Amino acid sequence: MTFRAERRGTFRAERRGTFRAERRGAFRAEVRDQIAKWRRDGVFEPRSDSWLTGYDEDFSRRLGARGWIGLTWRGRGFADRFVLTEELLRAGAPVAAHWIADRQIGPAIARLGSAALKQALLPGIEAGDVRFCLGMSEPDAGSDLASVRTRAVRTDGGWLLDGQKVWSSHAHRATHAYVLARTSTGEHKHRGLTEFVLDMSAPGVTARQIPDMRGPGHFCEVFFDGAFVPDSAVLGSVGDGWGQVTGQLAFERGGPERVLSTYPLLALTLAAAGPADAGRVGELVARLTALRRLGKQVAARMDAGEAPIGAAATLKMLGNRFEVDVIEVARSVPGVPRAAIDDAVLAAPGFSLRGGTTEVLGVVIAREAMGAVG
Repeated sequence: MTFRAERRGTFRAERRGTFRAERRGAFRAEVRDQIAKWRRDGVFEPRSDSWLTGYDEDFSRRLGARGWIGLTWRGRGFADRFVLTEELLRAGAPVAAHWIADRQIGPAIARLGSAALKQALLPGIEAGDVRFCLGMSEPDAGSDLASVRTRAVRTDGGWLLDGQKVWSSHAHRATHAYVLARTSTGEHKHRGLTEFVLDMSAPGVTARQIPDMRGPGHFCEVFFDGAFVPDSAVLGSVGDGWGQVTGQLAFERGGPERVLSTYPLLALTLAAAGPADAGRVGELVARLTALRRLGKQVAARMDAGEAPIGAAATLKMLGNRFEVDVIEVARSVPGVPRAAIDDAVLAAPGFSLRGGTTEVLGVVIAREAMGAVG
């Protein structure tokens, strides 16, 4: 390649990068303006942990009507979704109803689902009408997904599910569930797992809320007693569930929700802070800047077709620590509304559990680092 050709290629790449940055800047401004309008109109009240505790089906449908659900499989990508969700979470908007479907199940269906499954569910997800819960964790298994005991047995035209899942947020309101189940035994525990999409209205499915400090909360336990799943609702290949789900965990762990759960409280803290608080709040802002950069890198890598499992785990582990530290600093700043602090405190116990415990994330990060070295 000649020098001139190289220079032309570099120029085109720089121009594409500039265009994308300008387009995303315009998109961010559009989203921010619309959120401000909704706030003025009283459509929602900001709250911490809004991506799990802010459940509002009508608000999800508002986003769907604007084409703001399903960006990652509709040609916009993870970087654009990062912009959108960052603005929604900064505002404390109630996005829990569509969050799981938009974040990871929709992309998984778009990539691995049958034609029938895509046709049946993707339009409903995009409209905010199809709502998912996750059937991953089980009693006595914790964050060790490979230890699941929920079984799926072959039957005419599909599978029968038997078992139990726990910590399935909003399962009592979900229309569908993602379920990781064992379809064969006698092998290594990481083999013989399969991913399914289950209609929550199917016979043999029971969801029960798990009380927390607020009363009956978003966490649920789900029981399967011979629940039928058709062959068309298998995600990917039978028996390949472990490899598929580990790749999808980057979707779950690498988004801005792992950093911004307490952002509404941070905003109030910044507004109330005086000169004596400058050091503590300044450190929080610096950490947030670094975490945002890592989150953008994760999104860019996913747009490039990668599954940045280690980077996503790092973001979640550092982000969860940041979210808790926001609460601690807010407690020490006079003038921060007590109700906002209490709201964040009640949500905090789940930060380091959902999506994998801190200990599990440490193992993921260490294994990837060892692989890079050796």
